[in-house]
Amino acid sequence: MGDSTDTEKTAVKTYVPTYQKEEWQSHADRLDMSQSEFVRTMVQAGRRGFESGSTEPDSAAPDPGGNGLETQVLELLSADTYSWDELLEAVADDIESRLDETLEELQSANRIRYSGRHGGYTTVDGGGDGD
Repeated sequence: MGDSTDTEKTAVKTYVPTYQKEEWQSHADRLDMSQSEFVRTMVQAGRRGFESGSTEPDSAAPDPGGNGLETQVLELLSADTYSWDELLEAVADDIESRLDETLEELQSANRIRYSGRHGGYTTVDGGGDGD
């Protein structure tokens, strides 16, 4: 299991109450971590608590001072040389893809909708409609 697919990253999504997301973000900020890194690290720590004495060899070590963008840039540069514009395009494409996937999932779950009348996305309950 030493090939490059062992460290390939993929998105995991969850839905939590707003107050919980804000608490997690605040805690992540105090630890100088991205929210994604904070959640991944906390889940791994929690799993170790349930699986006494077990470690997951395929799991990357926590990087409290790092962030997802740093990891992504390092992965890109480990394979090739990129100009500033090429790096910007590579990371921007990633966020566009993630935003597109998230919007599709939220629409499928009937949590948001596109409002042509208001020129953008809004929650289904109308909270973002301005009505």
